[in-house]
Amino acid sequence: MNKSKTSDISNLIRTVFGKKIPRHFTSAVIVAAGSSERMGGDTPKQFINICGAPVVVRTLLAYEKCDSIHEIVIVCREGDAQRYEEFREKYGITKLGAIVVGAETRQMSVVKGLEAVSDKTEFVAIADAARCLTTPEMISEVCRQAYRYDAATAATKAVDSIKRVKKGFVEESIPRNEVWLAQTPQVFRINLYRAAAYNAIENGRKATDDNELVEAIGRTVMVVECGKDNFKLTSPEDLYLAEAIIKMRTDAEEKKKPEGISGDKVVDTYGDELPKEPADRKGD
Repeated sequence: MNKSKTSDISNLIRTVFGKKIPRHFTSAVIVAAGSSERMGGDTPKQFINICGAPVVVRTLLAYEKCDSIHEIVIVCREGDAQRYEEFREKYGITKLGAIVVGAETRQMSVVKGLEAVSDKTEFVAIADAARCLTTPEMISEVCRQAYRYDAATAATKAVDSIKRVKKGFVEESIPRNEVWLAQTPQVFRINLYRAAAYNAIENGRKATDDNELVEAIGRTVMVVECGKDNFKLTSPEDLYLAEAIIKMRTDAEEKKKPEGISGDKVVDTYGDELPKEPADRKGD
């Protein structure tokens, strides 16, 4: 799908009963500075090829194709910057602006990314590089809710029974209808997130996600259902599941083509063709 057609569709979606959904300059900060210890193998998980394209490229392209995102900042490991320059050129990631080296913790890596966003930024969308099945529609909906409520997060409802455990024994059963599993993107009005991030630094607060920092200063976060497919690649088993979902999406796109048009193509999560990478998965 060409960019003009994508823009036309996005503008149509943004028009609801003759009213435009407000747009705000939104910067995506994508965190790719982790060590991938739980994944194992020699290749960091963000560079593992799935169906012919690196994990992080699939993530970057979702934000590239999202009409709500105006710029992308990537937070990477030391020594990886050149690879992202190459990805920018090879895959046409035109929104990729700053490429910054991360810190020792994810929390501080996000702060470094925050410091690199445009002066025009009104909202920041913080995302994991390893959520390569995120779609532009998911991102747009989380942004839309953040524009309304100042803070919103992708999430999915818990489906299993939830237990609080202490010393190996069940201490309490928690109603699962009250439990959601947080995902990314997590989108915030930038001044709100800055206040939350620097408050955490001043008070030595450590959090497992960015929502927690905002909650700590007394603000609420709107939850947006993004489904189970929006999971973070953590273990080798996740690679096979992600590969199966991408193939399923690719097959669905192939069925939409006129008869006689097909081929062994590498596509992103949106069904658009990508340049093919060598077929290696050293991270397995």
